[in-house]
Amino acid sequence: MKKALLMFGALAVCGIARAQSSVTLYGSTDVGVGYFNNAGAGAKVTTVNTMQPDRFGLYGVEDMGSGVKTVFRLESGFSTATGAMTTPGVIFNREAYVGLSDDSIGTVTLGRQTPFSFDWLGPLSSAYLTANWYMFHPGNIDELAATGVVQFQNSAKFVSQRWNGLSVGTMIGLGNTTNFGFGRNVSIGAEYESGPVKAALTYADEHNRTPQITTLGLSSFQGQPAATYSADRVENMGAGATYTVGAVTLHALFTLVKLQSDGQSAIYQTYDAGATYQATPADSLALGASTTRFSPARYTELSFGNVYALSKSTQLYADVVFETATGGAAAAIYTIGASSTRNQLGFLTGIHHGF
Repeated sequence: MKKALLMFGALAVCGIARAQSSVTLYGSTDVGVGYFNNAGAGAKVTTVNTMQPDRFGLYGVEDMGSGVKTVFRLESGFSTATGAMTTPGVIFNREAYVGLSDDSIGTVTLGRQTPFSFDWLGPLSSAYLTANWYMFHPGNIDELAATGVVQFQNSAKFVSQRWNGLSVGTMIGLGNTTNFGFGRNVSIGAEYESGPVKAALTYADEHNRTPQITTLGLSSFQGQPAATYSADRVENMGAGATYTVGAVTLHALFTLVKLQSDGQSAIYQTYDAGATYQATPADSLALGASTTRFSPARYTELSFGNVYALSKSTQLYADVVFETATGGAAAAIYTIGASSTRNQLGFLTGIHHGF
């Protein structure tokens, strides 16, 4: 009888502990077909991942009591079209962290994490608000999209709770070498959300980074081969906001990046704006535009899209995207490949399911 009572007590305690913990499996699958009139050698018909990046993840919370919780996230990006990981050999290539959260102060996490440019500026961009991956700015130099190279490795991050709509954050990623400055990355930011207004301001100081210069169609940059380009220092800053009035959400965003390597520096600067109209509870229309100056080149991009929700989890989409380049550059819609001319046009359609 005593053993039975002890076993019952242990099971009860185990049940209570489980009741205070939760683990959520979530993800997104998205695949469609795209036609691009010029991608290097000619027209290109390809599978596309337009509305949201394919990913799956685990998010866990354990309630420790008194408003304190343990949190963790393990998230991996992949391709629905091929089944391959977006970063070969890295299982949790998007995020991997564990930390503690306090209801009155904020959350501290440790691991592989995204900077505030992705967390807070990305959702204010035309790419995000028009649900069109190919509207991210050429090369993603301003790190609004998570591509496997924007994350900070070996990082510590703090995000405060909201006070009157305002949240602030700071983050540092370590290079894990005897040279403290090598590979060190710092990101800070502030986000405000109240009523119809949402706004954010971010800054990052990054060292020994590998921006995706090659996606701009360049063969070399600052004296280095574009395919292996590494910046000694990247200063990345930006600000943006959205305002919702009735069925319309207006958005505007500005980013500025300074790339420094081998004693040379270059400025990458983007203005981005647009509007989304919720025509019906199931149907939304979106228009977005951006212009990026990366001297001597300028890339100007326009997008119009329609998203129709079959359910809360499943949507159909159709988009058209156009880019033109000046200053001797070729158009280079993000991740499609540079055009052989200054113009590039794409038509996209597909299905997205979130779980």
